[in-house]
Amino acid sequence: MKELQKDKELFCNIAYNDTEEALPSEELHRLFQLVGWSDGTETPDMVKWFNLPFQNSTLVISAWSDNRLIGVVRVLSDQIIRSVVHDLIVDPEFQGRGIGRGLIRRCMEKFPDTEWLIQTTADVMEFYERLGFKRYPKEVLSIPSKWETE
Repeated sequence: MKELQKDKELFCNIAYNDTEEALPSEELHRLFQLVGWSDGTETPDMVKWFNLPFQNSTLVISAWSDNRLIGVVRVLSDQIIRSVVHDLIVDPEFQGRGIGRGLIRRCMEKFPDTEWLIQTTADVMEFYERLGFKRYPKEVLSIPSKWETE
């Protein structure tokens, strides 16, 4: 709890919300564009439903500054054995201020006894390792979605 209070002191203008999964699609799309996960070529219908994966997640925690969405994380979890982080996004203007760490910590507080998994890229592995994530020692297989590009 001291860490949560510390977040409040350092970022008194940052508000975290863990009760709203139906985030504004336009705000989410803007965040995805800012971090380079979207190139802005989505159709208006795609943008309209951009929040659907978040609405279908077990847990969504968002970070706001002056009514502006500046960070979000979404998790799928059985709430007992395994939880998987699917998206962690922080507006580049706000990166390096502990917001991503705060979002992940809040997730782990919701399901503290589950195994936590995240698929990520090499350039941010260290960030997650600093949060306590270890490289997965088990075999992992995948079938890419139609949305993945290589």
